[in-house]
Amino acid sequence: MAPPLQHFHPRRLLPRLHLLTSGRLFLHLQLRPLSCSSSQASAQTPPPQPPPLHGPTLRRGRRTAPDHPEEDPLLSFARTFDLAALRVPAAACAPLERRLRGHLLNWPRVRNITRLPNDDGHALPLPPSAPALPASPLTAVTRCDRLARQFNARGFVQFPNLAKMSRPSARTQRDKKGEGRGGDKEAKREKDTVYVVKVPGEEEDDDQWKGLVGEEGFGSGAWRGEPTRLLLLDESYAKRSIDELPEAVKVVLDDETKQGASSAYELVQCQLTLFYNYWPMNEVLEALLPEGIIIPAGFETVGHIAHLNLRDGHLPYKELIAQVVLDKNKPKIRTVVNKTDAIQNDYRTMQLEILAGHDSLVTTVIESGLRFKVDLATVYWNSRLATERQRLVNSIFTSSDVVCDVFSGVGPIAISAAKKVTYVYANDLNPIAVEYLERNIVLNKLERKIEVFNMDARRFVTAIYSSQHVRPITQVVMNLPKDAAEFLDIFRGILRNRQAGQPCVMPKIHVYGFSKAEDPEYDFNERINLALCDNVANIEMHRVRLVAPGKWMLCASFTLPESVALAKPNYIMC
Repeated sequence: MAPPLQHFHPRRLLPRLHLLTSGRLFLHLQLRPLSCSSSQASAQTPPPQPPPLHGPTLRRGRRTAPDHPEEDPLLSFARTFDLAALRVPAAACAPLERRLRGHLLNWPRVRNITRLPNDDGHALPLPPSAPALPASPLTAVTRCDRLARQFNARGFVQFPNLAKMSRPSARTQRDKKGEGRGGDKEAKREKDTVYVVKVPGEEEDDDQWKGLVGEEGFGSGAWRGEPTRLLLLDESYAKRSIDELPEAVKVVLDDETKQGASSAYELVQCQLTLFYNYWPMNEVLEALLPEGIIIPAGFETVGHIAHLNLRDGHLPYKELIAQVVLDKNKPKIRTVVNKTDAIQNDYRTMQLEILAGHDSLVTTVIESGLRFKVDLATVYWNSRLATERQRLVNSIFTSSDVVCDVFSGVGPIAISAAKKVTYVYANDLNPIAVEYLERNIVLNKLERKIEVFNMDARRFVTAIYSSQHVRPITQVVMNLPKDAAEFLDIFRGILRNRQAGQPCVMPKIHVYGFSKAEDPEYDFNERINLALCDNVANIEMHRVRLVAPGKWMLCASFTLPESVALAKPNYIMC
């Protein structure tokens, strides 16, 4: 049955139009024909507008042609952008930056205040505008006083450039030593350059005498008398005259002109060149890979190792992708690997191929203030489960719990839980993982709170519950999503043979699993009931993460029913 029509009062819908007519509303519609000729359509179609300026990209800007592209192929990523800038005194930069906020360049990793290479911030005193009075004859006292004002124990007072030349700084001396060794420091500095700002027409001159006596002595401009900086304006103001600038910028120039400082304020046209180190990883890969190939968006980080999962279309370019990932994530990332095959062995180790960087797969992972030594070639580690591990420790475990980690690996859950709970029993089938687990326990100083086992999961659970020296287990973690549900049958009848006087504590089990079903929670619930040969009530389901399209990783938490714990054990079939 269709819902009834709702009646609205016209005054509620049109509160202003009801005054124009007496209850009537006239709409004048002008209809246009749907079809028209191609000539009319082209005449009415406005010309396409250029794309708005939204920041630097490799598709925009001028390419900088390198002199020797074969020597440094990274120079092919250099892009030059034309910008306008205000040359202002260095002391006025901070106040002007606040006044011109919104009109300055706002590009990531590019400062809108820059200093030209030869402007080292030392100024010579300007000649006085008024005629000087005739000098009186110097006496011995006057001469000594003048010398005391001009010199001190360190050198020249009123001539800092001359003092700098006569006594070079320690940094200058170190640079000269580096030049004597082949100029490695300078080469490294040029290689790590992100961007450079230049003013066309102003040639750089390394002659220190030019900075001492002023540019007028060399016939190329006038000495300004004080250090200056460039305030880079927004890209939309490039190649504009002063009259075409916004009022906020013109007001700044007018105010400074009225104060008599117009000689130090001027509008200049400059060029900003962005190099390979500036561009993010996705833009570089988009420029390098052929069209139609999906750009690898991310990767898993394990210590200093970047773990890629490349698709089949990426494999012909895997070394290129790995090198870009390595370049854009230094110094944190020093090795890039790719998983070549799915996990198919009992030890859950991955088949990895080193694509770039160091050959070692041994690394140290820091998670929640704890350190874990990991060898990705021989043990299993998943950094994407860090949030799930913290959920267990922070939200479920209590300080009085005794935790049994059936598939512990190198100990991310066991060691994290040991910081909070009373005691932990950790087990893993992989002997190398158990070795790293013991190292990590010592590394985090938790030797007194964790007991380590190297056994099969069924034997481990049976041994724990049959021992008289084991504390009562309150929490059981089974983090083996592929097969953990199949090991639940070990808990059927687990307390049937307990001795008299031994406490009967029903543990809370947290079992992980994968599901591709349309209803993953129902599917996982049925598998748990099938393994325990019973209908378990009050199972809490938690979706951990979507590992693949349509494939969920789930965590089921439930208290072991007493009927299951005291039932007749049957590990084969129900």
